[in-house]
Amino acid sequence: MKITTIATHYVRIPFDMGAPKQEFAGLRFPTMDHLLVQVETDAGITGWGEAFGHSIIPATRAALETYVGPWFIGKDPTDINALHREAAQAFHIFGRNGPVVYAHSGIDIALWDIAGKRAGLPLSDLLGGARRRHVRAYASLMRYATPKTVGRIAGEMVARGFRHVKLHEHSIDAVKAAREAVGVDVALMNDVNCPWSVAQALEMERALRPSRLHWLEEPVWPPEDHVGLARVRSAGTTPIAAGENAAGLHDFIDMFQKGSIDIAQPSVTKIGGITELRKIAAAAEAHAIELVPHCAYFGPGNLASIHLVAALPTDTLLENIYANLEASPFGTAMLAKEGKVEVPSGPGLGIEPDMQVVEKYRQGPAGTVR
Repeated sequence: MKITTIATHYVRIPFDMGAPKQEFAGLRFPTMDHLLVQVETDAGITGWGEAFGHSIIPATRAALETYVGPWFIGKDPTDINALHREAAQAFHIFGRNGPVVYAHSGIDIALWDIAGKRAGLPLSDLLGGARRRHVRAYASLMRYATPKTVGRIAGEMVARGFRHVKLHEHSIDAVKAAREAVGVDVALMNDVNCPWSVAQALEMERALRPSRLHWLEEPVWPPEDHVGLARVRSAGTTPIAAGENAAGLHDFIDMFQKGSIDIAQPSVTKIGGITELRKIAAAAEAHAIELVPHCAYFGPGNLASIHLVAALPTDTLLENIYANLEASPFGTAMLAKEGKVEVPSGPGLGIEPDMQVVEKYRQGPAGTVR
């Protein structure tokens, strides 16, 4: 079998987050943007992937269409592990993180989709078998800043059946409002997206203790400061989570060895795809670190994360971003009901995109690599 064509679809979908849109991780998101990656083979099997993502999509798409995609044309898509190593080595001169790795991630996910379809099995079965047919999800909220709004929406998530709610707030008052809204029995997390020095992070961790966070995510700038992150973890009482900005397996191993984190959060659309994430999952298990994948997307990357979580030996969580899309190419497959998401049972990722929805929201024509 050979890869014959790779197509990219830049999809932009309006969404509602329950309040006026705020700055999030230093950016504003007027729409939820996806880069869908379609890999065709000479056997007639099509695989779908997703490459990170959001405002960086034009750069990721350029990397995929000009260099990463052409490298894969003519290759055997069934030889996933060897292809992953060869590709990573071929691309390393252009950086071990960023658009080139994001593009590689999208193609890798599509190759696993092809593998599942070729075997007639869902992806979770290829990953060792789904230990559960529904995975527990946590509601991951956008940044609202206003304590009243934060409390209102956090309370709404609990009313919908979520037992875990994650904020993206920088103020003590906003986190406190959420805790008061969700009650004492709901796990509350806070992802602050790398805003503070180590000294500031130590101060904020202490100030946030009354809200009893289940974890504090990425409190230190820069994210590569694993020693500084370890200082915050060692001095504090709040579990520390990080990893969505890590550059591959060895970045995670460095965090594990330095004692930087309690929860590892690799992002399948950023880290090198399913192949790299499997290695990180094995390393996390060996170091007794909980793995909760980062999952801030709405396409094949989300579906891949569902399968990955379902196949993990521990009953971990799936991130479920609270953004009501105007439409989704994948229907309701990623929606949580009573705090759980069903694991797709079809072959590969288990869900095919609705191309009418893709075409309606696609920005310009599909890009094609042959």
